[in-house]
Amino acid sequence: MAEDKYNLKNPAVKRILQEVKEMQSNPSDDFMSLPLEENIFEWQFAIRGPGDSEFEGGIYHGRIQLPAEYPFQPPSFMMLTPNGRFETQTKVCLSISNHHPEHWQPSWSVRTALVALIAFMPTNPNGALGSLDYKKEERRVLAIKSREAPPKFGTPERQKLIDEIHEYMLSKAPPVPQLRPSLGSEENHTNKGKEDEVQAEQHYSGAVVGGEELPNPEVDRIVEEVEEGPVIATPGPSVARETPARQPSDPLLQKREMRVQKPADDRLFTWAAIGLTIAIVVLLLKKFMKSSGFGAVFMDGS
Repeated sequence: MAEDKYNLKNPAVKRILQEVKEMQSNPSDDFMSLPLEENIFEWQFAIRGPGDSEFEGGIYHGRIQLPAEYPFQPPSFMMLTPNGRFETQTKVCLSISNHHPEHWQPSWSVRTALVALIAFMPTNPNGALGSLDYKKEERRVLAIKSREAPPKFGTPERQKLIDEIHEYMLSKAPPVPQLRPSLGSEENHTNKGKEDEVQAEQHYSGAVVGGEELPNPEVDRIVEEVEEGPVIATPGPSVARETPARQPSDPLLQKREMRVQKPADDRLFTWAAIGLTIAIVVLLLKKFMKSSGFGAVFMDGS
C-alpha cells in the first residue's frame, strides 16, 4: 500500500503506518478506524455510543483527515451518522481537532482522539461549531437506528471500508437497549433531565475549550504515558473511569494484611525462643553444679 506511493522516511507517513499497525494489532470494542488504501491521510472510523447515556448502543461513523504535518498538527473530524450531538458532514469543533491546534499534542494519536470523542458525546454542546442539542428521546431513537445500516458516503472504495468497519462494530456491540418509558409528568421529566445533566457534568468534568470539555482523567493519562516514553498514546476504552476498590480476595491486599500481622507473630516467636533458651541454660547449669558437687564429695572421702 504505502510502500509504493509514499516516502517511508517522511515523519508523517512513518507515524501513520505505525498507528495503523497498532490499531490492527490492538483493536477496541469501542471504536475502529483505518485509512483508505488510496490515501493513508484519509481515515474512516466508527465509535460506539457511551454507556449510561442516550447514545448507548449506537454505532456512529465518521471521517478523519490527517494533515501533511501530522502528528505536529491536529486532524479534522466529520460525523456521517445522524446522532443528535454533532452535525453530519460538517467539521466539528473540538479541543482535539484542527479548530484548536494550540491544544493538540504530538503524543496524541487517532486512538486518543476517538476515545476523547466518545467522552464528548454526552457533554453540553454550548453552541460549539458543528454541535447539536437534540432531546434525549430523539438521540435514543437515532442510536437504535444507527445500527441498521452504515451511512452512504464517498467512493466505492471508501464505502467498502465503511461497511467493513460497521460489521466489525456490530459484532462487538451489546444488544440494543430498550427505549426508557417516558415519565408521568412534564415536571418529573424536567427534573430527571436536570439530574442527568448534573451527573454528566460530574462524570465528564474537565477543561472547557471551545465550548467542549476535555475530561481531566484522559489528559492526565496521556501526560503519564508520554512521560513513560511510548510514542503513541493508547488509552483504554473508557475516558472517565474510576479505579475499582480492591476486594479482600485481592492478592495485593492479602500481602498487605500479611505484612501487618507478621511483626506481631515474629515478636511472639522471639520471646518464646528466649524463654526456652533460658530454661535450657538453667537446666544445664543445675546439672553441672550437681555433677561438680558429687565430684567434691568423692575427693574428700578418698
